[in-house]
Amino acid sequence: MDRLITHLRHVDLAVPDFDTQLAFYRDLWKLSPETTDTGIAFLAAEGSPEQYQVRLRADAEKRVDLIAFGAETPADVDALAEKLGRDGVTLVSTPDKMQTPGGGYGFRFFDLEGRTIEVSADVEVRAHRRVEEGESVPVKLSHVVINSPQPEALVAWYDRHLDFTLSDTLFSPHMGEMMWFLRCNPQHHSLAIARCPHVSLHHASFELRGIDEYMRGTGRLLRAGVEKVWGPGRHMAGNNTFSYFLDPQGNTVEYTTELECLDEDTWHPSLYDFTNPEVSDRWGTANPMSEFVAKKSFNDPDRGVFVAPPV
Repeated sequence: MDRLITHLRHVDLAVPDFDTQLAFYRDLWKLSPETTDTGIAFLAAEGSPEQYQVRLRADAEKRVDLIAFGAETPADVDALAEKLGRDGVTLVSTPDKMQTPGGGYGFRFFDLEGRTIEVSADVEVRAHRRVEEGESVPVKLSHVVINSPQPEALVAWYDRHLDFTLSDTLFSPHMGEMMWFLRCNPQHHSLAIARCPHVSLHHASFELRGIDEYMRGTGRLLRAGVEKVWGPGRHMAGNNTFSYFLDPQGNTVEYTTELECLDEDTWHPSLYDFTNPEVSDRWGTANPMSEFVAKKSFNDPDRGVFVAPPV
């Protein structure tokens, strides 16, 4: 499959209480601050070659600054920029040398709802390591889920312009289709889109080494009194484990492991009824999914994003 986007790199968050957020992601979530300065921090996952997987930036309002993806070569970056420009997508910048840690070559653009998306290649590989047995630290950023008031249009936009492929969909008999899982490589999803009254971050998910490490990390957060949204359990769509927590600013973050890797030549998307307890949680160990639980991840509306005309 000739996709120009290969994988998820990082998610960048603006946060009002910078010091508290940095302490949470460093001391409890166990990301490693690689580069910090006044009001900005680049946090890496121990097992990932990416320079950083979360960027925190101090700001008066919380929001998603950008979501970044990787491409194989600078030529692929140029080809994608040319394609998007030809299709009328609003470019924030044209392909050029990157000024962020690790350098590289990339550009930024707005998606349908005004989120800033970055695509880059040739970013310097970070000196990373193999996460050992028993270490409950994130191996990598697994996926990002975004909230949308027009999810069908947004799913179509990511398919048309960025060649994301639908893996599965969740629906409710009472509310219709509610979440779409999209992939840019054989992993079940790198991006998912959830129906919500407003544009916001639903959650960012981090992969741990295995079940034991995932449960140890979940336990560490519970013992520290971090508010749990949902879990621990195992989803049917993607077959991955889940423990959702709220960071100090109210963003939902997830520990996961064992996200399904698909045979893309034979995979056919399924439509799952998430009101079926077996779909929501195959183990039956998580607190029941309810409207109250779901609303925890609606998050605060992202301000400053614009709704672009459909292209």
